[in-house]
Amino acid sequence: MKQYLITGYDYTDADALQRRLNVRPHHLVGAKAMKENGNFIIGGAMLSDEGKMIGSTMILQFETEEELEAWKQNEPYITQKVWESVDVKSFKVADV
Repeated sequence: MKQYLITGYDYTDADALQRRLNVRPHHLVGAKAMKENGNFIIGGAMLSDEGKMIGSTMILQFETEEELEAWKQNEPYITQKVWESVDVKSFKVADV
């Protein structure tokens, strides 16, 4: 499987944090399902200096680019306007 480093940066409007908190349960259900099927390696929230969630970083893996695109089309943080931008880079987890 090809691995990807996904970095999602949250919107910064006044409602951004509450929107994230509202959508978070749906995002976590999807992450748990991806972990169970082997697509989710690790992930978590990026925090501001004040400790508030401002984005996310994940390492995911998919067999095909089409599977990656399907994930992007269905990810709640994308579809519900939590992440303002998403950076996807090819990645290789070190085998140590």
